[in-house]
Amino acid sequence: HSLTYIYTALSKPVGLPGIHEFTAMGLLDNRMIDYFDSEHQSKVPKQEWMRERLPADYWDKGTQSRKSKQQWFKVNIGILMERMRQNDSATPHVLQWMHGCEGQTQPDGTLRFVRGMDMYNYDGDDFLSFDDRSGVWVAPTPEAQLTKRKWDGVPVLKEYTKGYLENECIDWLSKFVGYGQKQLKQKSPPDLHVFAKNSRVQTNIVLTCLATGFYPKDVTVTIRRNKRVLTADDGLKSSGLLPNDDDTFQRREYVEVLKSDPATYSCEVFHEATDVGMSKSWGKKLSCLLPVPDDDGSAVTGLVAALLLMLIGVGVILLVLRKRRNNGRSSADTPESQELNDVRQE
Repeated sequence: HSLTYIYTALSKPVGLPGIHEFTAMGLLDNRMIDYFDSEHQSKVPKQEWMRERLPADYWDKGTQSRKSKQQWFKVNIGILMERMRQNDSATPHVLQWMHGCEGQTQPDGTLRFVRGMDMYNYDGDDFLSFDDRSGVWVAPTPEAQLTKRKWDGVPVLKEYTKGYLENECIDWLSKFVGYGQKQLKQKSPPDLHVFAKNSRVQTNIVLTCLATGFYPKDVTVTIRRNKRVLTADDGLKSSGLLPNDDDTFQRREYVEVLKSDPATYSCEVFHEATDVGMSKSWGKKLSCLLPVPDDDGSAVTGLVAALLLMLIGVGVILLVLRKRRNNGRSSADTPESQELNDVRQE
């Protein structure tokens, strides 16, 4: 099981529906369990069992925490833009933070810590991350080296981060898994659809295979030419895993081929959790296939999801430590543990 919190902040509005200057969400096993954005200014449950099992003050305090983080992100995007010598151009800058933990269920029903993540990203590039095993910060870019050295020199920051990931996060993960146990056991098999549309190249056609509506997320989707599985070397491309708006997932594979190709093309999907496998063929000569619109309903969902995932990303920036509130914690993601500046930005 996994518990992950993702924060995304933009330096300015982008004017796209559903894309806010600041968003924060909690994910349990890749299903959204809570959500906050800068437009609605309220942390809300996204699963009914969260609403039923957690008291009103949990959401009130969570809302205040998210508002505080929203201001924190706003300040620190400005700090980073200055540090990176970026002007206030028309292109928005993106600051992201993802942290959480994974746990393995033991024979006695408890969860054993497996892995923790505390990762920072700026403008789509990994900036800084915490190596839980070694207890050090990893800086993949020269701009982050100064922050890495400072953070590595603050033992309380490393102890706090490691302690949160290995203990407190696992405690909340265990609690949420218990609350949502019935839903987490639910599984959904995939639906499989195949489409074809004309390419920009007149002699070509694009074959698309869509597997959608499945949960959990692990799925295998392949396109075959006759009996051979196509790969990236054959021009095969993928949307990657995308979330639908009903907690299920979708994945698209597509390839551009010659209309005159006499081979038979087919798509196969296998979903291990439900033990469901199926195959569909395009079935006709490719030159006879009629084009279809670029998007159907699920494609629209996928586009919005792709935009969100693009903004969500994995990784982030610089910070320093906010004092841990040892007493009265009421939110699973309260660690506002670091700051980009050398001093606290409250």
